[in-house]
Amino acid sequence: MELGLAGQADALRKGEVSSAELIEASLESIGRQESLGAFRVVREAAVEEAREADKRLAEGERLPLLGVPVAIKDDTDIVGETTPFAVAGDHRPAERDGEVVRKLRAAGAVIVGKTTTCEIGLWPFSESPEYGIARNPWNPEYTPGGSSGGSAAAVAAGMVAGAVGSDGAGSIRIPAAWTGLVGIKPQRGRVSGHPHTDPFNGITVWGPLARSVKDAALMLDVLSGSHPDDVYQVGRPVLPFVDATRREPGRLRIAVSYRTAFGVSGKLDPEIREAVERLSRRLTELGHKVFPADPDYGLVGLGLIPRGTSGVADWLDAMPNPRPEARTEVEARIGRTLGKRLLPLARKMDPYLRRKVGRIFRFADVVLTPTTAQPPLKVGAFDGAGYHKTQSGVAAACPYAWTWNVLGWPGVNVPAGFTRNGLPIGAQLLGHDSDEATLISLAAQLEVVERWTERRPDRAAGGS
Repeated sequence: MELGLAGQADALRKGEVSSAELIEASLESIGRQESLGAFRVVREAAVEEAREADKRLAEGERLPLLGVPVAIKDDTDIVGETTPFAVAGDHRPAERDGEVVRKLRAAGAVIVGKTTTCEIGLWPFSESPEYGIARNPWNPEYTPGGSSGGSAAAVAAGMVAGAVGSDGAGSIRIPAAWTGLVGIKPQRGRVSGHPHTDPFNGITVWGPLARSVKDAALMLDVLSGSHPDDVYQVGRPVLPFVDATRREPGRLRIAVSYRTAFGVSGKLDPEIREAVERLSRRLTELGHKVFPADPDYGLVGLGLIPRGTSGVADWLDAMPNPRPEARTEVEARIGRTLGKRLLPLARKMDPYLRRKVGRIFRFADVVLTPTTAQPPLKVGAFDGAGYHKTQSGVAAACPYAWTWNVLGWPGVNVPAGFTRNGLPIGAQLLGHDSDEATLISLAAQLEVVERWTERRPDRAAGGS
């Protein structure tokens, strides 16, 4: 079936399809496209859970995603499964669901599996020596991105209509860009990562990947809400995000920027610039005021490095007998020796950086930038590379997304077209504090005229 999340949920409510049929189609699609490596674990328990969902539907129960198949990234606990986050080790099955899974189950969703990632989410590719490679459904020689690449591949290939990813430096938006999807990085604290109460010291958030803005907004509504133990608490919006997809955004002031943060290299591919410029013209045609303007990023990188490196160290140190790649261990070592020392300073810089970068919102409502500087990388592009070569290479390819993780503000990737050899390109809509609704409304308006939901990889034909 080619119904999205909302379409599947509606068909289930009307009795036009059963959850068992949807799960069977999803599992068949996963098996048929196994060579894409989207899943680290496929849950056979989903079959029985689908039967139970059908009973509940027959009894008149109604929930937002009751009986709908979805996928989660392999950094998220689900009871009975391990959470290796792509690192070899003596991992034990989780004894309880993480908050993301609890919320999905509370909404009735059936989780078909855990998707492939890279070690501790470090890179914009989803490859690891222990747990394999996720490939791009548009061309399997290329990566779907990372670190939520398995989730993106699963949705783009039609294995599921929606999946959860996490984003600590662009890890939802980058794979969304490189697979032609909508990917939402919510406001810091909007979605709980519990049992991680301060994931990667505040830069990582969980969010949805889907083909349509409506489906992504529906999943974000399901996921939203803080856990009492979370360091950052935002809570649910006044109105559901899915409502924002049904309303006009009004005439917005949109600043278009190609500037990267100080100290970050990254030559912008001409085809990506061309795609963003085309999208800028489209936004002008829709009645928005579109103009060039750059946020003043200052030394925003000082807010990222301590958080990221010490977060990797914390995650790795909590694993039983981990056996990471050498470059992952280097990142963790930097975190233990330097990152943790600088972490208090990074946190103290937050108000200053928000004021400095936030000045752009005195005269703009949204900032439009490329999501990445380069098109999808080849699979294996960094095989055997050491830490510094990998770090400098991926920083040049993806210099645009991570700044908003430091600030904690929301961002949405939207499909912006294709390269001449048929690989997807993305652009990101960046918003001010807690303003997901404006971004979602604008993205939904763009989707109507861009019609990106109609474009699918050839190999995904016949997917769910």
